Amino acid sequence: MLRHYGNFKFYTGYKLSNGIVRNNHRLLEFSDRDMVRYEAPLAIRMLGKHKANKRLIETCLNFQPDLILIGHCDLISEKTLLEIRRLLPSTKIAHWFLDALWIDRNLRRLKKRIHCTDSIFITTGGESIKQFCTGKNLVSFIPNPTDPSWEQHNNSEREQFDRDLVFCGVGSKTDYRYQLLKNLEATIKDQINFETFGIRGNPPVWGERYDCVIAGSKMALNLNREEGWCLYSSDRISQLLGNGLLTFVWDKGEMRRLFDDEHVIFFKDEDELCDKVKYFHLNDDHRKSIASAGRAYYHRYFSAEKIVKYIVESTFEISLSEDYPWAEQLYR
Repeated sequence: MLRHYGNFKFYTGYKLSNGIVRNNHRLLEFSDRDMVRYEAPLAIRMLGKHKANKRLIETCLNFQPDLILIGHCDLISEKTLLEIRRLLPSTKIAHWFLDALWIDRNLRRLKKRIHCTDSIFITTGGESIKQFCTGKNLVSFIPNPTDPSWEQHNNSEREQFDRDLVFCGVGSKTDYRYQLLKNLEATIKDQINFETFGIRGNPPVWGERYDCVIAGSKMALNLNREEGWCLYSSDRISQLLGNGLLTFVWDKGEMRRLFDDEHVIFFKDEDELCDKVKYFHLNDDHRKSIASAGRAYYHRYFSAEKIVKYIVESTFEISLSEDYPWAEQLYR
């Protein structure tokens, strides 16, 4: 992530790295994209990719890891991972994956990894993830992690904000959220200060500016490009709940397996969403109560520290040390 020069402040990889250290594991990070540029800054990309893959093998031989935890490192080949498994047969390889499964490219990316990893952890659950089981690996849902050093605001304790309601998410006019947001704004604009970023002609916000938007918002919409996928949410949900914003979530995709009405505000249609936004805008004590409970719940049960512990225990087939709320979503 060096090439972004600090412009990403809520990257899941950062949180998982913190979770690894908080569990007292020794950590060595390796960025495939940064390494490609480092190894061949003036050469063609393919040469840098080849060298980066060689460097990963060299790094693993030098470091002798018990576990290699890979993310969205598409520049690392399956051939390289299989070679590491050959050279270090006792080393486990686990893969975390955040992207949506309704996109064919993401399915292809995951299926390429299933024979060179011991475990795969996906932020989607249910039947759809069983397709990645080979009979020799495990596949499991994990929630989007939070970390106290990244989600450090607590908006549930505040009363003064720059805006009452916010939505951040990149989308075009063909995105269902475009019309939903337009309808919602038309209904509440006389009562509620509602802003959107990344959609409806408004540019997205990144880095420190995004952090400022989160810090200055009382309530937020957690809207995915598609709804109804079992337990799926973008990592936006960890940023909203983790920072104490009252968060509105579609009552779809079995999300009540993870949350209840004390943690988030569920809605079934646009009319219910509009009514509940108006209600919580006027009833601030109730807003604070649910936002506070949601923040505490998310940090307690969906911390990167806890998720890393689950990844380690399940990958090494260690008896689970606690009752993880999502543990039934593990398949072999």
